[in-house]
Order: sequence, then structure tokens, then C-alpha cells
Amino acid sequence: MKSFLVIGAGTFGHHICQELARQKCEVMVVDNDAKPLEDLLNVVTSAKIADCANIETLRSFDIPSFDACFVTVGRNFQYSLEITSLLKELGAKKVFAKADEDIQAKFLLRIGADEVIYPEKDCAVRLSIAESSDSIFDCMPLTDDFGIYEITVPKKWVGKTVVKLDVRRAYNLTVLALKNGSDLRPLPPVDHVFTETEHLMVLGRDADIRRIIDR
Repeated sequence: MKSFLVIGAGTFGHHICQELARQKCEVMVVDNDAKPLEDLLNVVTSAKIADCANIETLRSFDIPSFDACFVTVGRNFQYSLEITSLLKELGAKKVFAKADEDIQAKFLLRIGADEVIYPEKDCAVRLSIAESSDSIFDCMPLTDDFGIYEITVPKKWVGKTVVKLDVRRAYNLTVLALKNGSDLRPLPPVDHVFTETEHLMVLGRDADIRRIIDR
């Protein structure tokens, strides 16, 4: 069982704790205020009130014992920088740090963060892509121009099969799954006939996605 340290019990910190606990992981959450910890007491393995910008406090947590540490503190970026630096100094295996802007990410990476998370930016990207077309319902960006998209079946695809359309070669896309309401069917068979009521989970470049849905 993996164990994680989450520093900061704000909105994003709450989501991280809840999802890690759902995956049956051990989670310690720390905040300098008791109130945001209250509704996590039944979710996490342990919750502590402490100042994580204090190296002796962090040392008492045995930082190297965690598989990864998440720095999800609020708007005090200086505090986030200090904690990230101390975690690496104390031997943290992996540090994920929350950032709101690219300039913050630059400094976090420079002082040792292994990966920077942009929760608000990532949400904005997904929403803007989904709302930019009536044929796109969701998107999980993987790079600036590549991702997994949930789309309607293009009109020209209705009544045809994956193999007949030769989707990968002709459209430079990979159909990962079919979605019909709440029913998700991964890796559809090549003889599946597309219907207009289905949604597709497709892996590909944004430009190629736009090309088929805008036709």
C-alpha cells in the first residue's frame, strides 16, 4: 500500500486526499488550521495541525517514508516554495506542487518540484475545449495539441464499422471506447457499426478531431 503526504487542506487538497483514500492509499494531511481538517478525519489515515515551513516539523514526519508529497497550500506562494524546497532537502522521493501561473511553476521546478499541477488551468482548458463545439463533450489534454476527446459520432461514420472506415490510417485517430449514456465499452471490436446515439472516446490531435467534427 502506498503512502502520501498532503500539505494544505484547501479545496484541491481535499480532492487529492479523497481520491487517494478511494484508491486504498495511506494519507497524512497537514494544515496550519484545524477547521479544514475536520471533514477529512474519517477519510485520511492521519491529520495534523502544523507549520510545514518549519524543517523540524517536516523532519518529524519521516519524509522519505512517503511515496510522494503534495504541496497544495493556498495563495501564499512563498510558503509553497519554502515547503517544496524543504521536502526535497529532507529526501522526499517525489514532490507535486500546485501552481496558478507559469512563473510559479518555473520557480517550483527550479527548487526541486518533480511535477507542477495546474488545477484551475487544467479545468479551464477542458471546459473551453468542450464548450467550443457542440460535438465535443469532454477532453483530457495530454500535450498542447494532443489528447483524449469525448465526441459525437461524425455523420459520415454512422452505419459504418471501424475497419471499413480505417480510422487510424484515414483520420490519424484511435477509437479508445464507445459511450452510450453511462455505459462505457473500451476498445470496440473492428466490426462494430457506429450509431448516431453513441459518443466516442478518441485519442488524437486537436486539429484532426476538429477536422472530422466540423465536416
